[in-house]
Amino acid sequence: MIQPLPLRARAEHEAAWLPPLLARAEHLAGAVLLGEHGRRRSGLGDDFWQYRPVQPGDSRRWIDHRRSAKSDTQFVKQREWQIAQSVMLWVDNAASMRFASDKTLPEKADRARLLAMSIAILLNRAGERVGLTGTALPPRRGEAQITRIADTLMNEDSDDYGSPDMRGMPSHGRAIFLSDFMGDIAPVQTALTSAADRGVNGVLMQILDPAEEAFPYRGRTIFQSMGGTLAHETLKASDLRDRYLERLAERKAELAQLCALTGWRYHCHHSSDSAQAALLWLYRAIEGGVDA
Repeated sequence: MIQPLPLRARAEHEAAWLPPLLARAEHLAGAVLLGEHGRRRSGLGDDFWQYRPVQPGDSRRWIDHRRSAKSDTQFVKQREWQIAQSVMLWVDNAASMRFASDKTLPEKADRARLLAMSIAILLNRAGERVGLTGTALPPRRGEAQITRIADTLMNEDSDDYGSPDMRGMPSHGRAIFLSDFMGDIAPVQTALTSAADRGVNGVLMQILDPAEEAFPYRGRTIFQSMGGTLAHETLKASDLRDRYLERLAERKAELAQLCALTGWRYHCHHSSDSAQAALLWLYRAIEGGVDA
């Protein structure tokens, strides 16, 4: 039988995270200048975009005779593309993401959630449909969907490392994966290959703590996974530094190469760096505006 008081205490603890996360995400999203949205191109829609001169292959019924009468050139009236895209988020909620090397730094999970919520808010404002993979949250628009995403992101997994969940990923959509990608790389390879086969383009952002990048440990050190299932003790941690940095460089290179082969974009972000800069890169990348 479930005890009501512990359940209520846990529920209140989880709920307490929700308003601050939404508030921080709203603030961060508001600091990013949207500018011209990536969907602004000619196509089907009701809103006028621009006039352009007639080109070979244009149908005569596309000609705007009122505009053409003002000059010696015939013009076509183009309308803005208004078909909303579906963008699916996968945010790693495994134990490894709860690591922070210093009290002044956010946990990797906190930074991942903040970026996920902020990009969801920006995309929702731009008219896109946003959802979460592996959950009962298919891509939708609206503030209610943003609240549901924030609520779902607060769930945590007891596994040491997470792997991308492709359930619910629609074909020919877009995707954003946020993780430290420190676990087995095979599921990541499977996920991106499957996504490419279904016409899904996306962004893979690796989030690392600065200590994971620098390996500042010396002397006797006990390394233990955040889930508590793995542990290693050494008397000379500095002896492990070169091998660790080499393997980390190999992992980052593998992720970058995998993204290049599948048409995705890769970026490594440190939890000590600006969240605003990471969000701006993420927003431009998902719209195809920057290179990895």
